[in-house]
Amino acid sequence: MEPFACAPGMRLEAHERVSKLQFEALNDRFTRLEALMERLERRLWLAVYGVAAVILAQAFQGILSVAP
Repeated sequence: MEPFACAPGMRLEAHERVSKLQFEALNDRFTRLEALMERLERRLWLAVYGVAAVILAQAFQGILSVAP
């Protein structure tokens, strides 16, 4: 025997489907945001290492210019 389809039950089922789609979209956004944050973190560390390399190169150049 097949269950009776009533309006409140159908509305609840539709709400569950919409909620599932919203959660999937939210998870997708979080995944993309995490990927963007990882890329930004890599770029930040690259900039930090670049600045440190420039400072060390200038210090090394200063030491070489003082040494005979």
